[in-house]
Amino acid sequence: MSIKILLVDVGGVLLTNGWDTPLRNLVAAHYLLDPTEMQKRHEEVFDDFECGRCSFDEYLQHVVFFKLRSFTLAEFKEFVFALSKEYPKTIVRIKALKDHHQAKLVLLSNEGREIAEYRFNKFKFHDYVDFSIVSGFVGFRKPDPRMYQLALDLCQEDPKNILYIDDRAHYFTVAKTFGLRTAHVDSTLWIFF
Repeated sequence: MSIKILLVDVGGVLLTNGWDTPLRNLVAAHYLLDPTEMQKRHEEVFDDFECGRCSFDEYLQHVVFFKLRSFTLAEFKEFVFALSKEYPKTIVRIKALKDHHQAKLVLLSNEGREIAEYRFNKFKFHDYVDFSIVSGFVGFRKPDPRMYQLALDLCQEDPKNILYIDDRAHYFTVAKTFGLRTAHVDSTLWIFF
């Protein structure tokens, strides 16, 4: 199997998810927020946040800070960011695949701009990642076909030489229409399709 490009998701593969439902529920419990209200308000602006049409601060103003709180926006963000953790075994395996195949490593991620910037810097992705395609920078997110088309346009590689790795197998339906090979991974198991 010739692999020239590893197209890899971030949340759920290399790192914990940056702002998913379980994380929001954890944060809501920590700050004694109403999780139902938080979810409702989240759904109103999440697409705008994850696609870069509003900042994390603007998003949080709508979801959390629409009324006076006993904690600051800065404290809240620091707490959220601190919850990001690596999946070291998966990172080692991705780096080994990259080295073995002498492949480029491209990240394809659905994350808001500020969360991505924080996580990419904290976990030093610039040390081993060739480039990234992040929803918060490009204005659309997986499974939008434009994400995969953009990846192919930027990679300039035959899709059969690209291995797309994600923890959300339902994204593979769209990816496969572009001819990408796929591997479903969680933090412990890899399944190739």
